[in-house]
Amino acid sequence: MVTGVTYLAMLQNWLLPQMSEDSEDFIFQQDGAPPHWHRDVRHFLNESLPQQWIGRVGKEDLVLQFWPLRSPDLTPCDFFLWGFIKEAVYVPSLPTTLVDLKNCITTAVNSVTQNILLRVWKEFSYHLDVTRAARGGHTEHL
Repeated sequence: MVTGVTYLAMLQNWLLPQMSEDSEDFIFQQDGAPPHWHRDVRHFLNESLPQQWIGRVGKEDLVLQFWPLRSPDLTPCDFFLWGFIKEAVYVPSLPTTLVDLKNCITTAVNSVTQNILLRVWKEFSYHLDVTRAARGGHTEHL
């Protein structure tokens, strides 16, 4: 189970060091999930990435942009990539070690072709139309 404490440890010990190795010029985005809203997580982000993160905020947070309440998940990662990866990885025979899991995920990500991305782009346009028709309301299961 991911808690605010475990999420913070992941940010401190793995994600931010990995991201910083690649570039100092990035914006970190998270949604309003309870572990992301944890006070210590927000404090860490304010200290480490002032004005470089997007998320659910309190009055004192130093964000680039706040994450709106009940925001529709319109990013291609939300409506495409995570499901695509799960369908490719969690099939018999399931990975039995962390190395196997990492290899399966890497293979799945590398299998995304240009044609798949073009279809995702068209699907993104559809998701925008649905969100407009729902006037920003709930569209998760449409």
